[in-house]
Amino acid sequence: MRDRNTRRARLFAAGLAAASLLTTAPGACAASQPSGASSAEDLLRPYTRQEPRWKRCDAKDPDTFQCATLEVPLDYADPGGRTIGLAISRLKASSPKERRGVLLLNPGGPGAPGLRLPVDPLMVFPSEVKRRYDLIGFDPRGTGRSAPVSCRLTAEEQSDHPYKAETFAKDVTRARTVAEKCRAEAGGELTQLTTRNSARDMDVIRAALGEERISYLGVSYGTYLGAVYMQLFPRRTDRVVLDSANDPTRIYRGMFQDMARAAEQAFARWAVWTARRHPAYGLGDTPAEVRRTFWDLIARADREPVAFEGQTLTGDDIRAGSRMFFHVQQAAAWTAGLRTAAEDGGPASSGTADGTGDPNRAEEPDGTGDPNRAEEPDGTGDPNRAEEPDGTGDPNRAEEPDDAYVSAAWSFMCADTRTWSHDPEQYRREAIRDKARYPLYGDFAAAVTPCAFWPQGSEPQTTVDNKAGALITQNEWDPQTPLFAGRAMHRALRGSRMLTVTGGEGHGVLYAPDGGSCADAVATAYLTTGRLPAEDLTCRAR
Repeated sequence: MRDRNTRRARLFAAGLAAASLLTTAPGACAASQPSGASSAEDLLRPYTRQEPRWKRCDAKDPDTFQCATLEVPLDYADPGGRTIGLAISRLKASSPKERRGVLLLNPGGPGAPGLRLPVDPLMVFPSEVKRRYDLIGFDPRGTGRSAPVSCRLTAEEQSDHPYKAETFAKDVTRARTVAEKCRAEAGGELTQLTTRNSARDMDVIRAALGEERISYLGVSYGTYLGAVYMQLFPRRTDRVVLDSANDPTRIYRGMFQDMARAAEQAFARWAVWTARRHPAYGLGDTPAEVRRTFWDLIARADREPVAFEGQTLTGDDIRAGSRMFFHVQQAAAWTAGLRTAAEDGGPASSGTADGTGDPNRAEEPDGTGDPNRAEEPDGTGDPNRAEEPDGTGDPNRAEEPDDAYVSAAWSFMCADTRTWSHDPEQYRREAIRDKARYPLYGDFAAAVTPCAFWPQGSEPQTTVDNKAGALITQNEWDPQTPLFAGRAMHRALRGSRMLTVTGGEGHGVLYAPDGGSCADAVATAYLTTGRLPAEDLTCRAR
């Protein structure tokens, strides 16, 4: 159970002949216009009329799981210019007679490859869905096999640092260095690695597959990608499920700061839960005493790091794992074990229910600032790289660079919006403010980032505001896309319905391999019938 839950957390991360691929945007060439009214249509025809050349993804895969590569423009404002390859996959519908169309999938990020998502054992699609849809995976541009970006970052340049007055100058230098290295390695691509362009890539996929409309299931950042696609191509979307949604108005710095706010809420809940179980954990019999025990432990670890579970942890290291408090039972056991180790002056077993140690190890911040980067605990890139075939069928393919995920994540986050401040002192002020507001994680979430020194993206951020239908599923206690973020997405997508899993803990709701969520049945009913619930729903976590 522990291993499967850890790996699942790693997953979570959007008729061209009749209308142009592009939508109106500053700096873009001709936008959506009637058929025959735009020369952009002619320029895009080589992409929209591609026929995928399918082949088995890997020798170990079933014949029904196939891969192909499509060509897409690097810059949609210049369709006749440089192109990049976009890796896609397909698991055919098991019942051709019942087939409805395609269900495009995205696991989150930004920066997470999704080529193998149709056959990933950590996302178990029900037979009703697999009968009716071709499941389509893809590596978004800049990731996996789709022109991957690598800035050649060191482990230190990928690490997470809280604000401290004495180290702020060093943190600014580190952030600037990351931006400069990315510009040196992939300068011509950086302004084009955006969610808007990924959404346009999705529409090329749709056209190449011969579909008038596509259905979509996106997790975490994939909810934002899906929402942008719905905004740009509202008539091309069919049935859309957004699992663990971002707040589209808080892309991206606001999302980090919202994580700090959510961590404080989870910490308060955890203190109440743990106090009621004082005989089991011995951390205090009132919420105030539990909180005091924790902060005393932080102060002690800052004075003398604690050896625990093969690691030496400072107070900042412990706070960096703030997401553990969204899992109350595991967090209580882990904290009790950590305190025992501190008091004994040496390593100790944490006493977690599954005996594996830190329950939050798969969800620790990795230093990118990306709220979804917790899906990969080691900060090294694709979480499936060492465990799963890469889908190429080529045993000699070079291993993905260690900074692949982080490089792609920063590329999207910095280019997607023009709201990043380029004044380091603003980051200092916000970090000081948020440390006072949210002492558990505020100084991490508000720290200076490479985006302060990044080249401006090719277009402004997309405003999500439409009436397209969608189903949003959300755990009540999600550490990466908090419940209030999902509600904000619900408000922006005025045709959506929201299903909240009360008591639900962790990131990612749907189609888990261990029996799944109470939300599964509702999502499956929508995907198979097209009928959204008449009103917003809640169900209780199992």
